[in-house]
Amino acid sequence: MADRSHKESVKFWKDPLLPQVELLRATYITHSFARHTHDGYALGVIERGQEGFQYRGASYVAPAGSIALIHPGEVHTGHAAEASGWTYRMFYPDASVLGEVANQLAGHPVTLPYFPNPVIHDPVLVRELSGVHQALEQGASQLEWESRLLWVLAQLIARYGSDRPIPRSISPDPQRMAQVRDYLATHLNESVSLDDLAAFAQMQPFRLLRTFRAQFGLPPHAYQNQLRLYYAKRLIAHGVPLVQVAIDSGFTDQSHLNRHFKRIFGVTPGQYQRGCKNVQEFSRLPSLS
Repeated sequence: MADRSHKESVKFWKDPLLPQVELLRATYITHSFARHTHDGYALGVIERGQEGFQYRGASYVAPAGSIALIHPGEVHTGHAAEASGWTYRMFYPDASVLGEVANQLAGHPVTLPYFPNPVIHDPVLVRELSGVHQALEQGASQLEWESRLLWVLAQLIARYGSDRPIPRSISPDPQRMAQVRDYLATHLNESVSLDDLAAFAQMQPFRLLRTFRAQFGLPPHAYQNQLRLYYAKRLIAHGVPLVQVAIDSGFTDQSHLNRHFKRIFGVTPGQYQRGCKNVQEFSRLPSLS
């Protein structure tokens, strides 16, 4: 039975001067994240309890005092690894944010930093990451949080980043699977059957299903659902009413949108909408030089 001494709570926000980074502070006990990916990185500090997750074909546990780090495009889950749940502070930066820091560190353009170990034990970095997150939440000066964020991301990349990702299995027909992915994206709010996709790809349904999963880590229906949710996020961030968001992104109604949105992002569409208010143009990270 879950420990009720802690209650589930969620706070999501985006700083007006840092719209390419989403921020989350949450306690989850019974909530479980469905299999999904992020366009950018997912980087968090576990403050209490333990988070368990599936990632790159293995199971991991991130305990209190550790950093959990997911690379862009990698399928993963998230759940409580103990009955009392877990509390964490999360950064969701666009890939370009860490890419810019890596370029500044190297002094020339480099590939996106890759982190082979998704659970990092580094008390100094934990303290610094948590401190930056709290500074952003408490409204610290722009100079303070820019300096602290740049410094801690640079240290993270320098100590744990790599440009040699571990090989992963991909489909034998990546070009055709990219076309299927694009088909799903252009038919976002339509009901697409497996036979429709198979006919489009000129493949047998089972071969298509197996090949698509090998390429993207998700079956076509789950991938289309994720595309719908990311489109819904963009509509919400631009102030579209939630009822209209559900219709335009292919969900049957707002309740249907709410259920799937929470399973993937850990917040409701309404919480995300409130956290996106008054976001302005992105302020570039300062130079290391």
